[in-house]
Amino acid sequence: MNKALIAYIVSAATLIVAVWLGVSIGTVKIPIHTFWDSSDTTASNILWKIRMPRVILAGLVGAALAISGAAFQGLLKNPLADPYTLGVSSGASVGAVVTLFFGLTIPILGTYTLPVFSMAGAAVTMFLVISFAKLVDRSMKMETIILTGIIFGSFLGSVLSLMIALTGEELRQIISWLLGSVSMRGWNYILMVLPFVVIGSFILWLNRRELNAMLFGEERAHHLGVNVKRRKLMILLGGSILTGSAVAVSGTIGFVGLVVPHMTRLMWGSDHRHLLTLSFMNGASLLIICDLIARTIISPTELPVGVITAFIGAPVFAYIFYRQRRKGAM
Repeated sequence: MNKALIAYIVSAATLIVAVWLGVSIGTVKIPIHTFWDSSDTTASNILWKIRMPRVILAGLVGAALAISGAAFQGLLKNPLADPYTLGVSSGASVGAVVTLFFGLTIPILGTYTLPVFSMAGAAVTMFLVISFAKLVDRSMKMETIILTGIIFGSFLGSVLSLMIALTGEELRQIISWLLGSVSMRGWNYILMVLPFVVIGSFILWLNRRELNAMLFGEERAHHLGVNVKRRKLMILLGGSILTGSAVAVSGTIGFVGLVVPHMTRLMWGSDHRHLLTLSFMNGASLLIICDLIARTIISPTELPVGVITAFIGAPVFAYIFYRQRRKGAM
């Protein structure tokens, strides 16, 4: 049995266990027979109307952030790159908060107005980060891109603070949304985000071989027959679609796109033919477990899931940064 097959089996088993724990554990314990036996109406309603949509939404958001983080890290050849550190999440948040703040609804888009504006904010931010980094440093070193992302993220954070300060009745909704959560979302949120997760993931998956080629540098990739400019745009587009759609339904949840691809790469290797799919599965598992912890650790009070991911992600971020610096010094 080869390593890739073992990786898929372990990741799939972890995801199944995470889903089962997510739907069964809570104030009311849900027995496994509730899946096919609806005689217990209360347990059945809790399972299918509250817990299952929440777990599926957490899985989709975690998967979207993780696979986009894996793609950004491969594209920029830096394990510190992810939608959060590059400022893409902040851009998506601004797009979503603008929609909530002004109560925008475009008739043609309907319920998809929020994710579309969120994706637009993510895409514009990614374009500005890359453009400014290129203006500052023609060679576009990875440190320059990361620092540029942090600068733009800080600026967009101040824009969000300004809108919050000007908000009246919508304040509670926006604040709770910005903290990052998948609670009290129904099946309609899943239907809202699912098409974009599928499209964005498919775009990145189509570029899995090109991401492998770009690990050796853009010039080498060009000699291997890769249209580097087009592929970079496709990867950035796919990552922006995934980040924007995830932020639109869950708010800002940091570090998932940083931690999951890095740990998956350490365990199973950096071949993007497998890394993208494995990151997708492991990202779903991580956020489902984090959401479970968020709603049970101080039950009956719920914590925002973004708090839990930050507790996990910040130390891992520090470790990766330290490891990179040590490697550079050596």
